[in-house]
Amino acid sequence: MGRLDKRVAVVTGGGDGIGAGIARRFAEEGARVVIAEMNEDLGRATTDEIAASTGAEMLFVRTDVRRKDDNIAMLEAAMEAWGTVDILVNNAWGGGKLSRVEFKTDELIDHGLSVGFRGPLWAMQAAHPIMKAQKYGRIINICSLNGVNAHMGTLEYNSAKEALRAATRTAAREWANTGIVLNVICPAAKSAAFKAVMASHPELVAAADASNPMGYIGDPYEDIAPIALFLASEDCKYLTGNTLFADGGSHINGSSWAPELSDEP
Repeated sequence: MGRLDKRVAVVTGGGDGIGAGIARRFAEEGARVVIAEMNEDLGRATTDEIAASTGAEMLFVRTDVRRKDDNIAMLEAAMEAWGTVDILVNNAWGGGKLSRVEFKTDELIDHGLSVGFRGPLWAMQAAHPIMKAQKYGRIINICSLNGVNAHMGTLEYNSAKEALRAATRTAAREWANTGIVLNVICPAAKSAAFKAVMASHPELVAAADASNPMGYIGDPYEDIAPIALFLASEDCKYLTGNTLFADGGSHINGSSWAPELSDEP
């Protein structure tokens, strides 16, 4: 028996990166896992691969977290398949553009808030009655050091993730006597979003590793998923409203690297 034996988990953005690493670790620990992913080909491939390699019960649900109905539907799919939802991981992110604050458009800000804040909030609201009824729930929101350290160029991302951190703390306080605990992970990991930024700014690759006290940016499966496993487990019954910096210590003194941003839109 694993630490999550027969628990039902929903992981948004589970097709690759941090989401896929968490989904795999949960599956290895006995969970039944819904991978909620917008990219259907990627989501199905990851779901099938994890199922084949771990023997876990897996389900793919195409999900655009910008849509309230999709957030509700992914939880309903878990309920239909397995009768409950025990664990919710809000991880999905997509889009954005590196640019200065003065050049951020309304469309970029709306996109950031829809993916990074409204979607997770809708999922939390939909999960609440399910978890409250069974007096057990684990909600893990993946936020970012970008917001904590005010990284340059990513205003829409930083703002959405900090809004989600505030919502997590508020819900943790309001739901503290329900059996639901909510916590945040701020990772430093080679996620899909991280790799996209590094691809367009290769001068940052060495600087990012060098700026980390442990000397490297973490791996989603090896370094971030074990933290999520703890937060999803029975052991996390007395920890709520917290932010865990799974970052090799890079939050301690902030970030010393910065992208070169254009003076033009």
